Amino acid sequence: MTIRVLLADDQTLVRAAFAMLVESARDMEVVGEAGSGREAVGAAREVRPDLVVMDIRMPDLDGIEATRLIAADEELAGVRVLVLTTYDTDENIVEALRAGASGFLVKDTRPAELLDAIRTVAAGEALLSPGPTARLIERFLRSPSVPVAGGGPECLSEREREVLALVARGLNNTEIANALGLSPLTAKTHVSRIMGKLGARDRAQLVIVAYESGMVTPGSV
Repeated sequence: MTIRVLLADDQTLVRAAFAMLVESARDMEVVGEAGSGREAVGAAREVRPDLVVMDIRMPDLDGIEATRLIAADEELAGVRVLVLTTYDTDENIVEALRAGASGFLVKDTRPAELLDAIRTVAAGEALLSPGPTARLIERFLRSPSVPVAGGGPECLSEREREVLALVARGLNNTEIANALGLSPLTAKTHVSRIMGKLGARDRAQLVIVAYESGMVTPGSV
């Protein structure tokens, strides 16, 4: 299956470079480009990409608001957003995750890593590197700001709480399975059930829920 990618960045040369990279992958194609957040939202509604590579700082409407509008649009429920930032300590990354982004990536990442990130997010996983995620949470996620759509962590079983804690550390399904002595399929099933119980869109929002509920505390991962 070909991953349909929309590129949103206000710098034409950056978009051109990303476009060349994405088109070089046999399993991807660029279906649209946008130079502002508002253009990104319009393009997403027009071409219905699988994934939007979204710069945070853009004119007219920034990447955070654009992400929020895309995530809130029921007709774009299958569209994932991968946000880009210049530095992994950018406080806006947390707001982007809260807005519905499925992960973040720094702009100076290696080409192969960007392609892998697109594949990861398009497959429904979250791209949350443990190091940067922990630092961001510790600095900017000290007080609740977004209510949990479903129940809180108290509605989870003991095993599900263990899985959620590992998700908050940035572990993928295979790593969670290894840590808890489960099969990858069982770990995936637990994650899906947790998302259902907590009303979370994806794993990125599970991380937000875990920290904002106080179940996982800054500096503990």
